Amino acid sequence: MAFTSQNIFINLPVKDLNKSIHFFRELGFEFNPQFSDETASCMIISDNIFAMIMIEDRFKGFTKKESVDTTTSAEAIFSLSAESRDQVDAVVNKALSSGGKSFSDPLDHGFMYIWGFQDVDGHLWEIAYMDASAMNQE
Repeated sequence: MAFTSQNIFINLPVKDLNKSIHFFRELGFEFNPQFSDETASCMIISDNIFAMIMIEDRFKGFTKKESVDTTTSAEAIFSLSAESRDQVDAVVNKALSSGGKSFSDPLDHGFMYIWGFQDVDGHLWEIAYMDASAMNQE
């Protein structure tokens, strides 16, 4: 039997929970207060995808491994889809003006447009637009 999940929860350690919440609210994300407290907050990415951002001490309670030092290493790149190229640019520009940093230049593959940023804790995020009609022409 194949495994299929109903929801995805990404767990991310952060240095300052309030600063991270403020950053992601600036990008338009909302938080579920039912799954939030003074050590963690549940960021709603979509109906079935959530990021649990939590202070480092709480995160350490879930693993015996060391947390990644995001100033020197990348643990993953979290890619989110956008509705248009303009939305890609708008989200990344908002991230950069809200305290995030660039980690890549925009990439235009014709059928796909991607641009990425680092959040205030150095986690890497990509915003991507895929044009299905352009994919069929290649």
